[in-house]
Amino acid sequence: MGPKIGIIGSRGYPYVYSGYETFVRELAERLAQKDFEVTVYNHRSLFKDRPKTVNGIHVIYIPTIERKFSSQFIHSFLSICHACWTKYDLLLVVNAANGPFGLIAKLFRQKTAINVDGLEWLRPKWRGLGSRYFYWAAKMATRWYDVVIADSLEMQKIYKAEFGCDSTFIAYGANIKYPTTPQFLAKWNLEKDQYYLIVGRLIPDNNAGFIVQEYIKSPSPRKLVVVGDVRYRDSYAENIKAIRDPRLVFTGYIRDSKQLAQLYLYCFAYLHGHEYGGTNPTLLEALASGCAILALDTVFNREMLKDGRYGLFFSKEDGGLKQAIDAIEKSPELRDRLRQQSRDRITEDYTWERITEQYIHFIGNVVRAR
Repeated sequence: MGPKIGIIGSRGYPYVYSGYETFVRELAERLAQKDFEVTVYNHRSLFKDRPKTVNGIHVIYIPTIERKFSSQFIHSFLSICHACWTKYDLLLVVNAANGPFGLIAKLFRQKTAINVDGLEWLRPKWRGLGSRYFYWAAKMATRWYDVVIADSLEMQKIYKAEFGCDSTFIAYGANIKYPTTPQFLAKWNLEKDQYYLIVGRLIPDNNAGFIVQEYIKSPSPRKLVVVGDVRYRDSYAENIKAIRDPRLVFTGYIRDSKQLAQLYLYCFAYLHGHEYGGTNPTLLEALASGCAILALDTVFNREMLKDGRYGLFFSKEDGGLKQAIDAIEKSPELRDRLRQQSRDRITEDYTWERITEQYIHFIGNVVRAR
């Protein structure tokens, strides 16, 4: 067997819920196929069946206290304590919130790396104590983990400027998709090329409220499909869903990956408002599906879309998105060019095969250094 890798910080494998779980699934399966000995730490309560091995991946089920803000924190703490007695060649942790736990691994001389993801401390939902914790946790991650992994070059720059931390850049990935029979569109009374699409949680830093308000000001006859919600009562999300316009379609969460894939594949354009992440999984899915993309103008989105080569940008100023919508509505040639080129961006930098090879090279360096 190859190197022994433990993965901590997601809800588990093969459970798919968000970007972390997709990352763990895609990477763990590919590492296992390359003869790595991979172990993933799962939330025990999320799995009714608990086999010890799934698709060649070892799975350990760790309990936690099921609370909105503390369940993942407690789970990661217990998982790292368990892992330190197991001894891996590398313990790969996701989420900067787990930064303080690197001290435990350090005391046990366990080799570690942490994928820090986005700028959680800037997100409006973590105002006050939550924001201060995430900033402190990110700082502790740079102190106690052997290697910090940034999933974008811009995130790498921020960690250097903010914490004086050198990091390793390895991006997130996506699998290229092509059209099939659009069998699921009728479920929402949709037609090919007759709707715009938003995908993401209805939280302030994803800017769904701004996008919806801007869209209803536009004269576009097409619908706007909003995929996502939040798992708790929230005035921001409720206010968005209370907006009345015959063009708006709120689907809530869509757990069927085939249904979601078809919404990407057949939309007129994808609208991306995420603000504080690094390499964003939903934007990668839009590129992988051949979407024309209108994205909020941030350093992260500019990195992913190569400064406009693979999409248009809009500002948060009044009328910013409406202007971008008008541009793509009035220029079929522009939309066609964006659609034809978008999958090329995945091929350039973001295939899971490429990302896995980078992790294999990285792990090899860690093991040899040890």
